[in-house]
Amino acid sequence: MTNDLIHDIFSGEPNLTTTERAVSVAIGLGMAAAAAQPRPNKFLSLAALVVGVGLALRGATGHCAMKAAAQRL
Repeated sequence: MTNDLIHDIFSGEPNLTTTERAVSVAIGLGMAAAAAQPRPNKFLSLAALVVGVGLALRGATGHCAMKAAAQRL
């Protein structure tokens, strides 16, 4: 079950433009780098790190599951 979910999220036809991919990677890496700085609120740092890595992966793979789901509607 978990492998199927991971496969669905990180695979599929690329559905992002080159600009969307570049912006996603840039913002994702920036968020992840900012989250690595010491902060008083560890939860927000962790959340920023998770979102940043997710955006970077989205840009690197060129596939966005949310965009694919929205296009099916």
